[in-house]
Amino acid sequence: MAEWFTLDTDAALDALGTWREGLSADQVAQRLAEYGPNQLEERATRNPWLIFLGQFTEIMVIVLLVAAAISFAIAIFDPHESFVDSIMIMIIVILNAILGFTQEHRAERAIAALKKLAVSRVRVRRDGITQEIEATSLVPGDVFFVDAGLRLPADARLIESANLRVEEAALTGESVPVEKVTTPLSTGLSTGDQFNMVFMGTTAVYGRGTAVVTSTGMSTQLGNIAHMLQQTEQEATPLQRRMAELGKWLAIGALIICALVFLEGIYFGGKRITEMFVVAVSLAVAAVPEGLPAVVTIALALGGQRMIRRNALIRKLPAVETLGSVTTICSDKTGTLTENRMTVTIIDIAGDRMDLGADLNTAGAYLTPNAAPLGHASPHQTLLLAAGALCNDAALEPDPDRSEQYRAVGDPTEGAMVVVAAQKGMWKADLEAVLPRVAEAPFTSERKRMTTIHRMPENGLSNGDGPISDLVSLLPQAPFVAFAKGSVDGLLEVSTHIFDQGQVVPLDDGWRARIARANEDLAQSGMRVLGGAFRPLDALPDLVTPETIEHGLIFAGLLGMIDPPRPEVRQAVAECRTAGIRPVMITGDHPLTALHIAQELGIVDADADASTYVTGPQLEVMSVDDLEQIVEQISVYARVSPAHKVKIVEALKARGHFVAMTGDGVNDAPALKRADIGVAMGITGTDVSKEASDMVLMDDNFATIVHAIEEGRTIYDNTRKFVKYIVSCNVGEIFLMLMAPLLGMPLPLTAVQLLWVNLVTDGLPALALGVEPSAPDTMMRPPHPPDESVLARGMGKFILFVGLLLGGVCLAAQAVAYYGGGDARTAEYQTMVFTVLALSQMGNALSVRSDRESLFKIGLRTNMSLLWAVLLTVVLQLAVIYVPFMQRIFGTEALSLGELGISVALSAIVFVAIELAKLVQRLRKPAPQAA
Repeated sequence: MAEWFTLDTDAALDALGTWREGLSADQVAQRLAEYGPNQLEERATRNPWLIFLGQFTEIMVIVLLVAAAISFAIAIFDPHESFVDSIMIMIIVILNAILGFTQEHRAERAIAALKKLAVSRVRVRRDGITQEIEATSLVPGDVFFVDAGLRLPADARLIESANLRVEEAALTGESVPVEKVTTPLSTGLSTGDQFNMVFMGTTAVYGRGTAVVTSTGMSTQLGNIAHMLQQTEQEATPLQRRMAELGKWLAIGALIICALVFLEGIYFGGKRITEMFVVAVSLAVAAVPEGLPAVVTIALALGGQRMIRRNALIRKLPAVETLGSVTTICSDKTGTLTENRMTVTIIDIAGDRMDLGADLNTAGAYLTPNAAPLGHASPHQTLLLAAGALCNDAALEPDPDRSEQYRAVGDPTEGAMVVVAAQKGMWKADLEAVLPRVAEAPFTSERKRMTTIHRMPENGLSNGDGPISDLVSLLPQAPFVAFAKGSVDGLLEVSTHIFDQGQVVPLDDGWRARIARANEDLAQSGMRVLGGAFRPLDALPDLVTPETIEHGLIFAGLLGMIDPPRPEVRQAVAECRTAGIRPVMITGDHPLTALHIAQELGIVDADADASTYVTGPQLEVMSVDDLEQIVEQISVYARVSPAHKVKIVEALKARGHFVAMTGDGVNDAPALKRADIGVAMGITGTDVSKEASDMVLMDDNFATIVHAIEEGRTIYDNTRKFVKYIVSCNVGEIFLMLMAPLLGMPLPLTAVQLLWVNLVTDGLPALALGVEPSAPDTMMRPPHPPDESVLARGMGKFILFVGLLLGGVCLAAQAVAYYGGGDARTAEYQTMVFTVLALSQMGNALSVRSDRESLFKIGLRTNMSLLWAVLLTVVLQLAVIYVPFMQRIFGTEALSLGELGISVALSAIVFVAIELAKLVQRLRKPAPQAA
């Protein structure tokens, strides 16, 4: 995009081939054909059927489809009704496909949300005539009018500006409206510093202006964001990658084992091909955990429900677990780390400074008329606060969402002054009732100040001794008083005296130097600084102009204001650091403001200086590789554009970080989508940011992210638990089915019994493991590497140990039943093996709740869902053994009391062995202490 902001107005008009009276009809038609309509384009959408079919290409889904085919084959070769099992598997596959399809469809809606930011009609100047047209008809070179309340229809260079201020927070992150000028600016400025430009999607909130269109549609800053959204592809989450890896190895293992058993039976056992095909199919069913994707989906859904109760709305289900892997949180400042409301925190009068921060944190953003004032205002404060509240166009109005409370309406800076005066007992309505406004000199960008004239009460105030009475008694006796506010430098130009200790004294060079130092100190602290002044008037001038009333002012003091940090965020940042997560601030605001807020919140050290932040212009000349070299040392980025945010995220990811990006504006959307997980604000967030995100904070509270990360880590831990449980059980089943024929024994289980174990005996406890409560050290350890295998940290060894032990115990049960009974019937030994397998798995489920702590220390009642699942599974297993119609379905036979006792005793071996192994681990390596 051309740097239109560097050209003066005439040069910009010449470069665009237009003039102040606008384009001709022929020029408009030609340019409309050349540039197209002024609207954001959507990329060609994929065919919904192709999106849906694409959901069946994942490895785990393919494994499930194979399992469904195998289960269907079993139904053909087995007389029992097992078609239900293949149907259940297909339901699982289709459910996952629908979830994936829905997620991709939602991602497409981000561009549609951007289009809502376009305006419908706009006033333009064409052929020297003012007319109203559809905003989509605007072309580069069109001259249009900007009025307060207008949502800007295109990017444009201002050619006239009368006190124009534009709200650009959604695009740039700037927390206050930007004052617009027409003078040319220096090259290389970020979007937030281009004060002579207006941009599509932002809103004019004050004043008026005229602008010439420089870019339309996809060529605008907003269009550039839309383009980045379209180009950014969503990557697989850690859980999806881990499950894909697990599915791949299970599929390979299942095929190899099936082939081995098939060949083993034919060549060494002399079995028939059809018989061994049934055996191989049964073994494949044992190898594939059909219920695993369903368990994962349900666990994520349950986690999502718990997050809703903690004010975090999950838009994309895998994001529930993804949060647990976050190593870096890139957070927008305005509205996320701060309250998105300007607040007066410093009053500086004649070198006497008062910090109001503690009082205002207590008061909050809303006012109750009958509440007691926050502290007593000194006479000096009263005068300065009154100047700020009366020389002001903001107002206090009832809040529609909060009964009996008031909020500031109008310019945020002016609103801050009205609020602080009211908090000190001087409500604007009461002030104006006593000191009504009779004339004014409006603010202009050239003077950088505003002055209002108020009529004084004739006989003072006879009722009360409050701050307003104090104010009237302080003011010199005169019919009128002028109050002024504005930039400190601007006020000093027209001030000759200063109010000090109740006295009006000359404003000499010493005073001017003190005021300049105070102004600089506050500005260096990242504050927006305004001064206040007053002057008694014996009469109204015949013509009220800045020249007639703005001279000989009495300087009253300085007000330092800032968009304050949210009170709870500092604790949240500290918790992030304890959990091994680095918070990074990315904002479009001024670098000194950003640094100050970062220091307040503990994102950087209190003594951090300019070397700890990077600005947009610096990022502009850096490549991702350059940024990658310093990205781990920088925690504050200021004056950044949307493209810069994406660059920062990419540099962090290139360094191996797993990045969460928070934000609420249109400018955050590309980075939200590019990050591993995007977190949007639910209250202040735009539709664009929400559609591009994985999670929405319903309370706009940064601290909620910490709760969500804790939940994410818990869900990942629980995912590992039920993967460990299910896969170790499946290994035991494979070992059992593989070794029994080699040892000269018949098949230990039928295909339908294997399906029962996989879908019921495995499934119910696995679901209950998904709601295991958080471990005490969940937020006192660093996040696990996003690329680690799901079998990492000893899980593979555990699965082999428990699987081989479980299979060995079942083989022992078969040997006892088969050889001990001599001519034992097939149904009898299969029932005994079936029972030992089911009960052993229950012991495994109870012990797998912790990698190292004993079940007796954790307690059975800390997860009642698991306890009930185990009891229900045991009851169902006994029903399969002893209920006649279920005996016919599953081919079982009632066990005697002795046989049942032997089965229970053998089953206990697995539980005891796991608990002993954990005891040895605790003795060898005590648990680390929390930092």
